[in-house]
Amino acid sequence: MHVLLIGNSLTYYNDMPQMLQEMLEETDRNIIVEQATHPGFSLEAHLDNIILESSKDQISTRKKSGEEKTETEKKILEKDWDIIVLQTGGVRIMVPEVRNQKVDLAIKQVKELSHPDTKFYLFQTWVTQVEYPREFCYPAFFINPESDIDDKICSAKLNNEKDYFNGLQKGYKELSKNNNLALTQHGEIYRKLSLEHPEIDLLEDSMHPSRKGAFLSACILYRQLTDKDPVNLEYTAGIDPVIGKSLKKAAS
Repeated sequence: MHVLLIGNSLTYYNDMPQMLQEMLEETDRNIIVEQATHPGFSLEAHLDNIILESSKDQISTRKKSGEEKTETEKKILEKDWDIIVLQTGGVRIMVPEVRNQKVDLAIKQVKELSHPDTKFYLFQTWVTQVEYPREFCYPAFFINPESDIDDKICSAKLNNEKDYFNGLQKGYKELSKNNNLALTQHGEIYRKLSLEHPEIDLLEDSMHPSRKGAFLSACILYRQLTDKDPVNLEYTAGIDPVIGKSLKKAAS
């Protein structure tokens, strides 16, 4: 079974895809995980941008032209994927115009490129660390080129972490319903574990998963891909066994 992860650093940070493959090696060697993940890429960028140079945290691109295919488009067309997991940044989910016009369109384009029998998951990202109150905004010309240069399109005003979480949940569920996508549970599980075990640092900075966060992310995908309980895995990715057990339990 061939699985493709499409996303950015929220997917690949701290080698999450490799952790997931290590877990699968224990129980489901027939599941092979590959990735098309680039720093800072939205789903639209995966379909629009030709990569000129790339490193772990930086990338240089140009817009494609004519009949060119991006690296991600080539990867999608490479084989008949059984499962594709789509991940984009949460800010795009929070701003309705961007979610409904940019992200939704990109999802539909990926599905058109893919085999009709491919199953899709939408990767629910987590609440990042921000100061409240907060609004996430884009210039209005991002959606409408005729807009005044000073006009903005924004998310609802977020007064606290719960507002942020609920906004993400609403946006992801809307995209899932509109495009017949299964949802991962990253956002919910990250939040639950953070509330119950604040001593476990799931983020390395304001947004990227720490090694523990990446391990939790891999456990969540392992559970959803195999329908098996990660608690039974021996693999711990070098994380303290007690903490690793808590992470596995949260994902299960």
